[in-house]
Amino acid sequence: MKHLLVVAVAFLSNAASAQIYTAQGSMAGEVTAHSVLLQTRLTTIPGPTLDDSGDIPGATGVVCFEYSLRADFQEVTRTEWMPAIAERDFIVRAEVTDLQAEQRYHYRPVFGTSEQNARPGTAAQFQTLPGGNSPKPVSFIVGSCQNYAFFMYGKKGEGGSASENDRQLGYPSYAAMKALNPDFFVGTGDIVYYDHPKKTAAQTLPELRKKWHEQARFPRLIDFFATTATYWSKDDHDFRYNDSDLLKDKQPLPETGIEMFREQMPIHPAGDNTSPTYRTHRINRHLQIWLTEGRDFRSPNKMPDGPDKSLWGKEQRQWLEQTLKDSDATWKILISPTPLVGPDDAYKTDNHVNLGGFRHEADAFFEWLTSNNISGFMTICGDRHWQYHSIHPSGVEEFGCGALNDENARNGVAPGSKKGTDPDALIRQPYTYAEPTGGFLHLRVVRDKSTPALVIEHRDDTGAILNTVTK
Repeated sequence: MKHLLVVAVAFLSNAASAQIYTAQGSMAGEVTAHSVLLQTRLTTIPGPTLDDSGDIPGATGVVCFEYSLRADFQEVTRTEWMPAIAERDFIVRAEVTDLQAEQRYHYRPVFGTSEQNARPGTAAQFQTLPGGNSPKPVSFIVGSCQNYAFFMYGKKGEGGSASENDRQLGYPSYAAMKALNPDFFVGTGDIVYYDHPKKTAAQTLPELRKKWHEQARFPRLIDFFATTATYWSKDDHDFRYNDSDLLKDKQPLPETGIEMFREQMPIHPAGDNTSPTYRTHRINRHLQIWLTEGRDFRSPNKMPDGPDKSLWGKEQRQWLEQTLKDSDATWKILISPTPLVGPDDAYKTDNHVNLGGFRHEADAFFEWLTSNNISGFMTICGDRHWQYHSIHPSGVEEFGCGALNDENARNGVAPGSKKGTDPDALIRQPYTYAEPTGGFLHLRVVRDKSTPALVIEHRDDTGAILNTVTK
């Protein structure tokens, strides 16, 4: 009888554990040569189908991560056990700091209602960075502006161009990006759109979190992030609403948007609410990237432009300039949520390109780059829903990655347009696409015989190359 009772308890415990899933997969964030943040979320349903309320509910439980250089996990290291709790949206994030450079690591969550009934989840992997002294080639992808509402329902909510198969699997760009096998992915912001659809814009905490859940459960996204490390920045739509600043004019409040992004994305260790979200990573001997924060420190958008108006804030601007001066990388790439060169629509006051926006700060920064002889500098931006390659009069080049999905893509504003921010055509634009399409930027640092080269490709959402620039 005692034996039957033990079996019954074990059966019930395993059955309870079996009701916990990781419907949003796992993600590796902020990978360096020696560290990474591993993240998953416990859920009550397996996905990818949403529940009756259109959500992926979270589940209480415990999680640790196993990681190994071996795909069979025969030699494994475990993190400590961590609770999945409602206050953190059932997200669990572990910081790992004992990694080897230039290695492919395999990892998986181990989860359950308790440590005793925990089971291994689906394996994933990431590549540690080569580091500043290594000439090893690297490749990475930059993407932005994936609008779930437009993708699923069309811009007017009356059905869009995405096929039923795509609406089940997720954005085609992710399948195309996975086929390229990049070392890492940079999301420049607008990962979710809190304010779309406009009639049901998210304002409360459950509504904001639901936007992340519905986006992250797509199989194509899960498959891509299971093999690709990530770096993330936020922009207006995954902060508060379109062109939002720090004015407390409506929900969600600025502090809510800031806290929500830290909760959902693996940028800092769990519970770190003070470290700035701007940062730089030395990728290898020839490449260093900078990720700027465009929302947390900005002056009001409607403030008159001038030396006292800033999108970055004083401390971030000083950090950016000092770290650029300190770098000896061949290519120094600023990956910004918003453009610095453009051109952009004339009516806006949200970014560094806009007349009446933050143009004074951008011009001062370009002058600083020239006077300090910062070589190999260029910018990549998200936010604008079209792909382009533009060259500022100072010589700074900017590459717009466009929107990840077709339904969110549009034609851009050309230099010389009276409806744009460059009516005198001072900007040269060697490339912009003729027809709007979803897509992304694919960048590779390679060796051309004995000389390093940076190859920059605009690609559409099937992976087809639309434009190539080689430095």
